[in-house]
Order: sequence, then C-alpha cells, then structure tokens
Amino acid sequence: MSVINTDRRVLSGMRPTGKLHLGHYHGVLKNWIKLQHECECFFAIVDWHALTTHYDDPHMIEQNVWDMLVDWLAAGINPGSATIFLQSRVPEHAELHLLLSMITPLSWLERVPTYKEQQDKIKDKDLATYGFLGYPLLQAADILVYRAGAVPVGADQVPHVEMCREIARRFNHIYGRDLGFEEQAEAAIKKMGKKASKAYTQLKTLFQEQGDLEAFERACALVNDQQSISISDRERLIGYIEGGGKVILPEPKALLTPESKMPGLDGQKMSKSYGNTIALREEPDLVDQKVRTMQTDPARVRLSDPGDPDKCPVWQLHEVYSDQSTKDWVQEGCRSAGIGCIECKKPVIDAIITELEPIRARAKEYEDNPDMVRGILAEGCEAARDEAKQTLEVVRDAMGLGYR
Repeated sequence: MSVINTDRRVLSGMRPTGKLHLGHYHGVLKNWIKLQHECECFFAIVDWHALTTHYDDPHMIEQNVWDMLVDWLAAGINPGSATIFLQSRVPEHAELHLLLSMITPLSWLERVPTYKEQQDKIKDKDLATYGFLGYPLLQAADILVYRAGAVPVGADQVPHVEMCREIARRFNHIYGRDLGFEEQAEAAIKKMGKKASKAYTQLKTLFQEQGDLEAFERACALVNDQQSISISDRERLIGYIEGGGKVILPEPKALLTPESKMPGLDGQKMSKSYGNTIALREEPDLVDQKVRTMQTDPARVRLSDPGDPDKCPVWQLHEVYSDQSTKDWVQEGCRSAGIGCIECKKPVIDAIITELEPIRARAKEYEDNPDMVRGILAEGCEAARDEAKQTLEVVRDAMGLGYR
C-alpha cells in the first residue's frame, strides 16, 4: 500500500438528485472548489446511496448522475485537481461494506440519529430494509476505502463520521495486533536510527503518560519521514504510539462545512421539495421572473407603506449577494418607503444572473459533448479504483483472506 498523507486527503459525495441549484452551489460546491486546490480530493456520486430510499423507483438515477456531473464540472470542480467518480463503478466500496458489517454491532447502526428521523419523516416508503439501516456503514466504507483523513459535512452528518471513526478503531483493535506486535514495533524503532529512535520514544512517552496531542502529531510526522522503514513498520509504529495495534484504517475527522446562507425563494432553506429553487442552469428570464414574483414583507401593501427587511425573504438574498452600500440602500429605502419592492429586487436579479452566466456557458459545452463527460467519469473511476484496491488488499490480509 502506497504512503499517503491521510490528513490531506478528503472524501465527499452527493446522491444523484439531478440538476443542482444555488443551495448546492453555496452550501457544498464552493467549498469543494476551494478544497480541491488545498487537498487531495475524492468526490463521489453515491448512486448506491440513492437506492437506500428509492430502491422501488430507480429509473431516474442514471439521468440524474449525468445531470449532476455536468453541474459539478460547470460549477468549477476540476477533474485535473480532484478525482471524480461513481460509487457503483468501484465495487471495493461494496466489499469493504460487507467486511465491516462482520464487526459492526447492530446497536451502532440503530442509534444513528438520522435513522429514526428519516423513518419518521418519509412515511410514504417502506424503509424497514437493511439497505436503509446499513447506509451509515456503507458511508463509512466510502470514506475508509480511500483512507481519507477529512470529510466535509454539515453538523447533522457529524454522527456518521463519528461512527466511521469508531468502526475504524474497532477494526484496528481487532486486526492490527499481529503476532509479536510489540517485538516487531521495538525492532522498527531501532531501524529508525539512534537520534530518531530516541525522539520517537520520548514523544510516545509524553503522549501515553500525559495525553500530549502535540507529541502524538510530532511522533506521527517523525515516523512518516523515515525512509529506512517499511510501510508496514510505519503503520505499526503509529499504532504503538496509541497503545493499540497498527493503523490499517485511519480514523477520519469531520471537516465542518460553513453553513449555507443561501435561502430559497420563500425564505426557507432552498430545496426541490419546497419548490423554491433557482437552478444552476436557470435561464436569465426565468431568474428574473422567479425573483420578481417573490413574496415580500406583507406589511407593504402599497408602495407608500414602510417595510421591514428582516421580515422579507428578498433581504436574505441581499445578505448573500449585495455589498454593504447596497444593503444600506435597501434598509433605508424599505423602512422609509423610498424604494419599491421591484426596485429592491433588481440588484439581486442582476447578481444572480451574473453569477450563473459562466456556469450556464460551461454547462452548455459539456451538454454538447457527452463523450467528454463520460470520459472524465471513466478516468476518475479508474483512479479511484486503483486506490480502493490497495486498501482492500491490506484489509483482506488483515482478516486472513489474502490466500497467497
């Protein structure tokens, strides 16, 4: 297995829901665009996850995959900077999910907060299936198969990442202590050389006796810098610092995504289910029409009536798109009835159209060249599978399934 810097590796994904809207752009994609230039990113279209709730209505999944992929690319996700792939084209996800299911207590899955919440919320479907119960475990496999150190998530998904950490910890505890583990770790320390061995031992003592997290990080960095030891010895030495076995599956951390401030056209969260969205490929005339017909402060019945921006959904759009001088103009003009609602909406309409113009143009290029889109996905799937195969090779060996 190749040496990677797990702390700089990121895994994130989306269910294929079709064409995306401004809520997706401001809530997820802008963060991905930033991360792809700072970290080694893997972005997955998780089509198997779509089946956990739509197993009886799968006919739209394929078209949704292509529509969403075009929007990713048009928004600025760069296949030269990130690995873009389709979950079902990397069967190692399913194999790792199966293998992890052998060690995952049923109670861990039943206590995931979203399990009960979604069952209560989605009353029109029978969700008493293993697929629905086990989707957090499949999500863990999605992360662990790439040894990702960071997972960008909203606050509601943090429990899923925490469960993934517990599963990795349990796996390492069960399978990371091979026969003669301590003896092999002590032999590996000596291979580092006198100076590095002394530093490692001191840092290990600081962490184990005083809980010094900085000492742990420095010790891990020291181990990863050693050229005189094997990859297996590095994993063993990092596990030895923690007082457990070697780290086969690194524990990922939740990377909290900044909360999207993009409201829907009615002031609620922008969502297809609320019918309050502006799509990334929305035509300018339709953007104009949607914003012009937005509800405003109900107290402003006539143009001469003063209003309160805090009670108006349009103000939330100004919070996203307008500079301070425009916001001041809205606040003063609305409260004094100095401007009308249509006049107030004009800067927002212009800003949204300007933001979407390059996205729409790039999307048109990809729509007109579907073979290029399919080629991008095929290359990404191949690269993702190469990484996943390496992880599965080590996992199989650890679980006694190497059969050489």
